[in-house]
Amino acid sequence: MPAAGSADENGAPVNQIVAVVLVMLATVLIGAFGIRVSRTTSDFYVASRTVSPLWNASAIGGEYLSAASFLGVAGLILTFGADMLWLPVGWTGGYLVLLVLVSAPLRRSGAYTLPDFAEARLESMAVRRLSSVLVVLIGWLYLMPQFQSAGLVFRTITGAPPWTGSLLVAAVVATNVLSGGMRSITFVQAFQYWLKLTALAVPLVFMLMAWWSDGRPGLAPGDEWVLPLHGQEHPVYETYSLILATFLGTMGLPHVLVRFYTNPDGMAARRTTLVVLTLLGAFYLMPAVYGYLGHVYGMPESDTVVIALPGRLVGGPVGEFLTALVTAGAFAAFLSTSSGLTVSVAGVIAQDMLRGGVRAFRVATLLAVLVPFALAGVARLLPVATVVGLAFAVAASSFCPLLVLGIWWRRLTTAGAMAGLLAGGGLACTAVVVTIIGGPHSGWAGSLLAEPAAWTVPVSFTVMVVVSLLTPSRVPRGVARTMVRLHTPETLNVDRGDWRPRFM
Repeated sequence: MPAAGSADENGAPVNQIVAVVLVMLATVLIGAFGIRVSRTTSDFYVASRTVSPLWNASAIGGEYLSAASFLGVAGLILTFGADMLWLPVGWTGGYLVLLVLVSAPLRRSGAYTLPDFAEARLESMAVRRLSSVLVVLIGWLYLMPQFQSAGLVFRTITGAPPWTGSLLVAAVVATNVLSGGMRSITFVQAFQYWLKLTALAVPLVFMLMAWWSDGRPGLAPGDEWVLPLHGQEHPVYETYSLILATFLGTMGLPHVLVRFYTNPDGMAARRTTLVVLTLLGAFYLMPAVYGYLGHVYGMPESDTVVIALPGRLVGGPVGEFLTALVTAGAFAAFLSTSSGLTVSVAGVIAQDMLRGGVRAFRVATLLAVLVPFALAGVARLLPVATVVGLAFAVAASSFCPLLVLGIWWRRLTTAGAMAGLLAGGGLACTAVVVTIIGGPHSGWAGSLLAEPAAWTVPVSFTVMVVVSLLTPSRVPRGVARTMVRLHTPETLNVDRGDWRPRFM
């Protein structure tokens, strides 16, 4: 038997491989428990709307804290400096906007997916179909870097081809979602949030102790790392565009919004959001410290600095154990986010492209996983946080205007919603494709394409408002009834209309 932390004949650290295997086994076993309690279609789609705020908030934290959060934030802070702290601030602050403007009315809508909401609010199948396409595109764009990062980490610890790690994550995610749907994924993601938090917190304690014993080394005088707007060609524009994308993109992420449909009522949805803010704030303090320590100690890695740093600072068997723990947390990040995205994308594919029901959901799950897995193998590898940022930009440019105006402005028309989704979502998607395939570009064109939210979000809002004002006859007939349903607390016994999601 090799000692803990030793390498096998191929040079792969045994403890890291064991950590990955244990995380995957725990994920499958916890997900299997969901089979016992998943009986109806509603269980598969929304866990029968019975998830408590704390449990749901843990699950949201599990799926929201993706590879970009666990690995990418520290890597970008290490590479580009303190200005990248805007990423965790924006990703957390987005829930404030979600809390104030969206969470409770969205839960009261009775919808399950964003296309469900679009159909209920605008009484239009055309808007529903367009929303479905955008949900699938955003989901696939978000899934692709999860699989790419899994391949990168698995290659780092084993030397295996990158597609191996991607395939492992894809297989485990598909197994869980196929077995128990939303009910299984809720259990899995809640567990994985606390695993990720532990996987970052415990090694950080030991690393800070090592840093203290080293005499608390700091930044060299004149180090550009602390300068704001460091390492960007058009820093002011890129920074504010990033802030806009992260603040507004959260409310348009399908795998986040679907979680609020699992709460019993709007009050529980608001409480869930408040707990999420606390959980995210606790988590995001740590990747920033990893990035700072990586810069102080001259770590050359970017997306893998979180995994490499414990072994560098602590060393010995303890350092190897901590590295294994962080590796387990990284794979938990891949699995939890991929699971939530797969559920949301599969739900839309099953409802709008297939005939609905449990069997359609399972077929849709395979499609939801296989397409981004294939894209991960052929797309150009960008920093994981960069790709996720592009997904936020698309969400902010499409669903953010639809939700804000749909919930709070009764004069939004079918034509206005369609035009805004096509303009904002279409322009943002074009920028993403050009950046991933042909980027990075230089000059203003490169900045506008790499960070499109600053111009695509205003375009989307403007087009929706202007076209709606020009087409007053296209205001949905049942808008008054819909507004009552969205804004009246469930405790008041009012007529909420007869609209229901089609799967119920």
